Amino acid sequence: MPGTRLDAAVTLPGEDFSRVALTAEAVSLLRTLWDRHGPLMFHQSGGCCDGSAPMCYPSGEFLTGDSDVLLGQFDLSVDDGGGPVSADDGGRPLEFWMSREQFGYWSHTHLTVDVVDGRGSGFSVEAPEGKRFLIRSTLMDWPV
Repeated sequence: MPGTRLDAAVTLPGEDFSRVALTAEAVSLLRTLWDRHGPLMFHQSGGCCDGSAPMCYPSGEFLTGDSDVLLGQFDLSVDDGGGPVSADDGGRPLEFWMSREQFGYWSHTHLTVDVVDGRGSGFSVEAPEGKRFLIRSTLMDWPV
């Protein structure tokens, strides 16, 4: 999967395009973290400092509600060609959530989760790895 990205399944009603993707490097790190921590999720809250970075938690550890939007869902058990990469029967679903307020600001962008060297927030599961997730955004060229 080098040099490719994994697009999320569409989750917003009425839309037919993915709003969020993972780089190959992000997928690789997420698979490692999944093996260590179990099912995972992302939440993007907004704000300054680490609040503007996507936070990766064990699934269900960060409670979502009406103030959050599910932007997409990934299956980490499938490679970019659609084939399985693990023997898991149930897949490896990973949801990407964003606060509704932040979505209001970023609704016109496509988000790609990438990984860089460095130390992110102590609350995100990648922090001890010496890596951190970050968002790379591009403007969408279609009306939203």
